[in-house]
Amino acid sequence: MTYKELLSALGIALTVMAYFPYIVSILQGKTKPHVFSWVIWSVTTSIVFLAQLADKGGAGAWPIGFSGIINIYIAFLAYTKKSDSTITRIDWLFFVLAMSSLPLWYVTSHPLWAVVILTGVDAVGFSLTFKKAYFRPFEEQLLYFMIMAIRNLVAISALENYSLTTVLFPAVITVTCILFVLMVKYRRWRLA
Repeated sequence: MTYKELLSALGIALTVMAYFPYIVSILQGKTKPHVFSWVIWSVTTSIVFLAQLADKGGAGAWPIGFSGIINIYIAFLAYTKKSDSTITRIDWLFFVLAMSSLPLWYVTSHPLWAVVILTGVDAVGFSLTFKKAYFRPFEEQLLYFMIMAIRNLVAISALENYSLTTVLFPAVITVTCILFVLMVKYRRWRLA
């Protein structure tokens, strides 16, 4: 096993650590995820994984691909557990934007444009979580976001080809997770 493959395996292990408590909470009926949000995240993460592979990201893409599989599983759990299945206009907008990345990739013959769109969709979608957490900071489990920030740094380190296509998505998600944790900690401090 190469150094990059070991880093990728660490990234996958961190992914399991981040998602495991969430999945257990769903199975116990404590958490009721929004089905369509997880469908969108499944699509965005899976397409970014394919784009990273297309740009020779190698082992560093594996944690992103593994996240895509877990996101599909969570969407499935959300559906079968009769979780929140309301679909708003903003949900449809994010879904259409995510799906628009595929024809743009086809037309331009370069995966970068798909990654740019999908990174934007994820970042804008995350803004809804920021808004909710700003007003209700004690309802967030920060461990997930801290682990995902570390996982993305590990995934970036495991990449076999560094380009905007392979690095943009995990880098932006890392920064977003760190900013989110800092904002929630600050809000908790202010409200305590």
